Amino acid sequence: MVLVVGATGLVGGAVCQKLAARGEKVRALTRATSAKEKVEALRSSGIEIVIGDLKDSKSIAAACQGVDAVISTASSTLSRQPGDSIESVDTAGQLALVNGSKEAAVERFIFVSFRKPQGFSYPLSDAKEAVEEAAKNLNFTIVQASSFAEVWLSPALGFDYANGAVRTYGLGTNPISWVSFADVAEMCAVALRHPAAQRKVIEFGGPEALSPLEVVARFEKIGGRPFKVEHVSEEALVSQFHEAMDPLQKSFAGLMLGYLRGDAIDMTGVVDTFGIKLQTVDDYARRVMAAPGDA
Repeated sequence: MVLVVGATGLVGGAVCQKLAARGEKVRALTRATSAKEKVEALRSSGIEIVIGDLKDSKSIAAACQGVDAVISTASSTLSRQPGDSIESVDTAGQLALVNGSKEAAVERFIFVSFRKPQGFSYPLSDAKEAVEEAAKNLNFTIVQASSFAEVWLSPALGFDYANGAVRTYGLGTNPISWVSFADVAEMCAVALRHPAAQRKVIEFGGPEALSPLEVVARFEKIGGRPFKVEHVSEEALVSQFHEAMDPLQKSFAGLMLGYLRGDAIDMTGVVDTFGIKLQTVDDYARRVMAAPGDA
């Protein structure tokens, strides 16, 4: 039995479905306030539903009973409910999950993290680092993912491909290994039973590193029309970072500075070892820019 924490989220939901397709028995931790349609989608796939919350250590300890593996993709950054914060979810909650896994003698612990910024830190990166260190007391796999294409290259964060308008950070010339959330989920599913993934930190990105301006050029070519690009200066982001009083605001500013500085990963070794076929930025662009009837 595999416990998935963050099961109604972007990556977690995909992890549940990929595990179920592989014949794994899956237990999904959901909250009483989780979206009903997402919970029903999990249940209809034969996934066991258990109610709990990372902010409730007793519910976490109970959810860990009887499972041989835990996969955690949860974070307070994309989907927040009352009481959620970086401290309560990404730090204390995840550490409670590590402790619950250890006490329940869970055999495997897989944690979806992200690539650390160079030269600076912020509340979310500090939280991820603390959980990574705690997880190393278990038979761990830590998947340090690069920037999600479905998040950073979406209208929600200023990449409005439908209207040909893009907001980028800095000059937009530093390459990033944009990765699909579905490939991160696949990495988790593969890592679960793969001996080469045990006690490993896996840096995980897409198949090619492209600068934001190169990404725009790909979208322009595929869409057949020019995009208008707005640049947010590094000075403005640094000021936002230093002036932020709220941990979440400071973390978002830190994430944008990380984007500005780039994140290129050579994925040759990971692909060769685990046999994962990675989706490209072009794949993503064709998918989201397809006419509604073609998607």
